[in-house]
Amino acid sequence: MATWIYVKTQRNGYLSLCDPMFHFHLVRRFSLWSMKKDPDLEAALHRNRRWVVNNQIKNIIMRCPDQVASVKYLQKKFKTLDLQGKALNWLKKYPCCFEVYLENDEYYCGMTKRMIFLTQEEESVKDMQEPLYADRLAKLLMMTRDQRLNVMKLNELRRNFGFPDDYLLRIVPKYPQIFRVVNHTGRRSSMEIELTAWNPDLAISAIETTAKKDGREPCFPCSLPPTWVKSLERFEDFNSTLYVSPYSGFDGLVEGSKEMDKRTVGLVHELLSLTLWKKASIFKLGHFRRELCLPEKLNVFLLKHPGIFYVSNRYQIYTVLLREAYNGTELIEKDPLLVVKEKFGELMQEGLHEYNRRHYLLNLEKKRNRGMIMQKPEKRRNQSDETSEQDKEGGDLGGIFDPEERKRFYKVLFDDNAP
Repeated sequence: MATWIYVKTQRNGYLSLCDPMFHFHLVRRFSLWSMKKDPDLEAALHRNRRWVVNNQIKNIIMRCPDQVASVKYLQKKFKTLDLQGKALNWLKKYPCCFEVYLENDEYYCGMTKRMIFLTQEEESVKDMQEPLYADRLAKLLMMTRDQRLNVMKLNELRRNFGFPDDYLLRIVPKYPQIFRVVNHTGRRSSMEIELTAWNPDLAISAIETTAKKDGREPCFPCSLPPTWVKSLERFEDFNSTLYVSPYSGFDGLVEGSKEMDKRTVGLVHELLSLTLWKKASIFKLGHFRRELCLPEKLNVFLLKHPGIFYVSNRYQIYTVLLREAYNGTELIEKDPLLVVKEKFGELMQEGLHEYNRRHYLLNLEKKRNRGMIMQKPEKRRNQSDETSEQDKEGGDLGGIFDPEERKRFYKVLFDDNAP
C-alpha cells in the first residue's frame, strides 16, 4: 500500500513529495537560508532588538505635544513596531525610561528625567556630527547610477546611517553646493535628493582606506574559521581578481560578470561600513536595486560570500551584517552617536532588572499569603545532604522542589497580567 506524504505551504496549500513544485519550494527555501549560524553575531542582533523598539517608542513620544503620549495611541503604533500584547505592560517593564501615570481614567506615558537627559545628549552629538552626516549622504549619492536617491526610499534606512529624522531640513539646506532637492512630477513620493558636486576626496572606500594605511593592494578581509575549507577556497578565488571601487561607475561592466559581482560586493561592503551597526535589512536594501544596480535576488547573492557577510533570518527578517566589524558580540569601532545609544540600552536594562525584581518580590508575597512559604537559603544549604538522600530514596520534597509547584510559581512570576 502506497503512503503519500504532503507538505503544507503558505500560498499553494498542500504539495506531495512527488510533485515537482515540492522540489521547487525545497530548493527555494534552502537557497534563501543556508548559512551556518554564528552564536556571537546572532546574540548581537538579538541584543539590539529591544533597544530598537524602545528607541522608536521614544521618537513617537518626542513628536507628541509636551512629549507625552496616551497609551491608547502607543497601542495603535504597536503593529508598526512588530509588537504584540498590551503597550501598558511593555512600558511598565522599563521604569527607568518611561513614566506611566493615570489621569482622568486614561493612562499616559512620558520620559523620565534620565531619559530626557540622554535625548539631549543625543541631539548635541547629532549637531556636532552634521558635517560627517553630510559626507555620508554624499558618499551614498556618489555610489548610485544617476547620483540621486528617492527621499521615501532613503527614509527607510536613514536611522541605519545615523541621519536625524529631519535631515531634509537640518542638513541638506546647509550644503547647497553639494545637494539639491528635486521633484519633477510634484508628487511627494517622487521627491529626490541630487548630488550637485563630485568630491574626489570622498570617493575612497573603507577597503581602499585600510589598504592605503597598511601599504598594500585593496582586497576584502576574510572572517571565517580555518575549518571552512571550501568556503575559504572560493573566497581566495574571488579575492584574487582586482578590487573594483563602488565609486568607479558602471561603464564597461556587464551584468553577471566577475567584475560586476566584485563591484556589487564592494558596494554592499561600503554601504554597511557607513551604517552605525554595520548591518542592514536586505529587504530595505532591495529598494535601491535600480539606483545601485543590485541583483534581483540579493539575499542569494550575499549567501555566496560568507567570508565577508553574515546573513541572519532572526525574527523572520533577512539581515546582512559585516563580519569584520565585530569581535565576538561587540563592534570594534563605535560611532559617537552609537556610544550615546548604548547608554540608553544600559538604562533600559536597568529598568528591566528593576521591574523583574519588583515582580519577583510581589509574587513571593502572594505565595506567602497563600501559605506557600519558601525555605530560607541558609536552611536549604544545611539540608542539602539530607535532600540528596531523600532523592535517592524517592522521598517527597514538596514546595518549590515539586515540578508542578515550580510550574505554578513561574507562571505567576512571569504573567503579564499580574498587577
